[in-house]
Amino acid sequence: MGRLIQVFEHDKLTSKSLCIKGEVLGDKIIDRLWQYNDSNKNIYFEAIRHGIKFKNYVGVIQIGGTTIEILPKADKLNTQSLTEKENWHRVLLKMLAHCKKIKVNAVSEASLKKKYQSLLDLYFELFLSEVNQLLQQGLIKRYNQNNGNVLALKGRLHFAKNIQQNVIRQERFYTTHQVYDYNHLVNQILYKALKVLKIISNNTYLIDGVNRLLSNFPEIKEVEINKSHFDKLTSNRKTAPYNEAIKIAKMILLNYSPDIKGGDENMLALLFDMNKLWEEYIYRMLLKVDDSSIKVSFQNRDKFWENKIIKPDIVITKTKWIEDEKIETHYIIDTKWKVKEYAEPDDDDLKQMYVYNMYWESEKSMLLYPTTKELITDFGKFHKGKEGDNFCKLGFVKVMNKRELNMTIGGDIIALLRI
Repeated sequence: MGRLIQVFEHDKLTSKSLCIKGEVLGDKIIDRLWQYNDSNKNIYFEAIRHGIKFKNYVGVIQIGGTTIEILPKADKLNTQSLTEKENWHRVLLKMLAHCKKIKVNAVSEASLKKKYQSLLDLYFELFLSEVNQLLQQGLIKRYNQNNGNVLALKGRLHFAKNIQQNVIRQERFYTTHQVYDYNHLVNQILYKALKVLKIISNNTYLIDGVNRLLSNFPEIKEVEINKSHFDKLTSNRKTAPYNEAIKIAKMILLNYSPDIKGGDENMLALLFDMNKLWEEYIYRMLLKVDDSSIKVSFQNRDKFWENKIIKPDIVITKTKWIEDEKIETHYIIDTKWKVKEYAEPDDDDLKQMYVYNMYWESEKSMLLYPTTKELITDFGKFHKGKEGDNFCKLGFVKVMNKRELNMTIGGDIIALLRI
């Protein structure tokens, strides 16, 4: 099953760090992490002596038989507690599910109870399940161009090749012709992902599943897959059942980094920017608020100066009717995934919110932070600018409710804004 080490974002990891099984991580893994970070413009970690310091990315990294899981955290307490790690592991999985990074039914209570099951294993299990369903339903066939010798003249004859290869075999013809078979890009992607999964998985149960699927696969040519292959894909009615499997295959193949020296150092990393994940999660939770007078918009933008634009994370529009007149009130939310120790806004953040209020003619804006405890703040007033009310506040919402992801967070935010 390999070895697992769990850390929180912004934690340090060194060659002497202990895995769950009690072994030290070792210099070899640290060297591989350094290489990976260098190849990705050093966005994921900060190099330190004999180790790394994580940044704001969460997820999982698998290097050979070692799995490193990076978890989010909304406070600085109990960072070494196994219970705390289990809680935040569960929160991360459910947050990914609500943001549609993984199927909701994959994050079931049964799967969450599997001890030390990593995020990667969840994706791998889901991939195998999706491919198995496709095989049971029957993989799709397509017409493909094929070059080669055939016994009957069909398609386009290649005169030079035909003379070269068939001068003494006149019953054969070298042609370009159409073949209706399984050997096309969509199936090749699934096949290649299965072959890679067989190499990188440390889970014997998953490897057995891969072998069963490969044995049931029709004859498919193995090709190297890169981003350009996924760019060529077009979805239609026939390929719609493939969508989930292709999404996970893309994750596997584009994040797979085989060691050029071979051996057991193949690497797969699946990392998410926690700032973006938090922003999207808040948006999706606001969409669940049962209030038809509220409209929530995501990733807004407007021109600011020359080619510069401004982009508040979330804009909430409250509509009400006074007699026959439609009145719309706008509220701005800028999400911040960080532990805020003092309930005072930074100057740069305040200036940014001031501009948002101006551009969207908003009465109220809020800088929204995660927390694990009750924190009450009030609105402060901007003294100049737009006519009427012009307020901003820091808002804090609890990520967890009794060790589970807080599912009432949308309503909590509406209450904070006093909409």
